[in-house]
Amino acid sequence: MAVSRTEERNERAFGLDERSPEDVLELLHEAQIEAAASVSQALGSIAEAATLAAHTLASGGRLAYAAAGSSGLMALADALEIPGTYGISPERIVILIAGGIASLGRLAGSYEDDTSQATADIAAAGLGAGDCLIAVSASGTTPYALAAIEAGKQRGMTVIAIANNPAVPLFDKADIAITLETPPEMVAGSTRMGAGTAQKIALNLLSTLMAIHLGHVHDGYMVNLTADNHKLRDRAAAIVAAVGGCERGDAVRLLEASGGSVKAAILLAAGAEGPQKALEILESNQQRLRPSLSEIGRKDLKESFGSR
Repeated sequence: MAVSRTEERNERAFGLDERSPEDVLELLHEAQIEAAASVSQALGSIAEAATLAAHTLASGGRLAYAAAGSSGLMALADALEIPGTYGISPERIVILIAGGIASLGRLAGSYEDDTSQATADIAAAGLGAGDCLIAVSASGTTPYALAAIEAGKQRGMTVIAIANNPAVPLFDKADIAITLETPPEMVAGSTRMGAGTAQKIALNLLSTLMAIHLGHVHDGYMVNLTADNHKLRDRAAAIVAAVGGCERGDAVRLLEASGGSVKAAILLAAGAEGPQKALEILESNQQRLRPSLSEIGRKDLKESFGSR
């Protein structure tokens, strides 16, 4: 049986253990750069996946991630950061990792082979029609991820599959397949390295474009963030001041009036007649800030740190 690309030995790794530390690090660094570059070939499918994920959330569905091992860590990182960064309710994001939370203390083991657990996890989460599953597997053959897709499709879910090998079983039932053809690892089979780097980048791109589609990014600002600590409250005030064209003290006051909603506070700065009216305008524009600003006559409102 042919060895998959993620299991091959990188020819440049010959004698790796005999080289100087600087030479080893240079090779490892170059391999990471090459892995990152592989994502560019998948931008089209990532764009399709982001559109599908955004449509799922906009339609009231949930976004679920299913993976094992190192791929599970990449999926976990992306999923956990979405609510705080983009203000999407945590209840709308589902994380299914082989072995559950217990596996985070010991990723290696039989967790990834447990197909019955994957099926049970999909059922326990109540996932089904209207929801979207993102399954991630470097090899594209991980039993847990494959079983999650099978269970998800049986329950009517749409599926986005991400793998680092082409033409793999993970893609067989996927609605959108994202192939990240990373070079063989400098440490053969250690997919936490190049493959994991490419997965992390692809997931970052997917979730960020998804948030842009949902109207949660405006001129590069995360205008739907959840400001639940001192740093993020400061960031929220800075965003309101920049986009709303007001002083920082006014931004803090407007955030308090809007109940912490950055978008609503910006609309108040732009002239909306009270917090409730601001929220109504946002609702009528599907939570998108730019058309909401246009509605109240501030089409030219934009960030201008350089002129402040």
